[in-house]
Amino acid sequence: MKTRAEKIKDTVQLFKIFSDETRLRIIALLIEGERCVQDISDTLKMSQSSISHQLKLLRDLNVVKTRRQGKSIFYRLRDEHIRALYEMGFSHANEPK
Repeated sequence: MKTRAEKIKDTVQLFKIFSDETRLRIIALLIEGERCVQDISDTLKMSQSSISHQLKLLRDLNVVKTRRQGKSIFYRLRDEHIRALYEMGFSHANEPK
């Protein structure tokens, strides 16, 4: 069982995910539904290599999960918690000042 300090450290790592524009753009796309690397790359107009790097970080921190279909790997959000965190942060950041 993890200590409170370890749980806080894990929470800090999760919130670091939300501090990068590319990762937030990927999360926003995955809120709409499952996507493959090529789809994400084309939509964000970024290289597959840079998208794959960000997806690995998201996967390592349990933000996304994968499904293989033939040679393609499809990504989707792990659960509704990620969607809720993104939407709350987006809403708060865009409130009228």
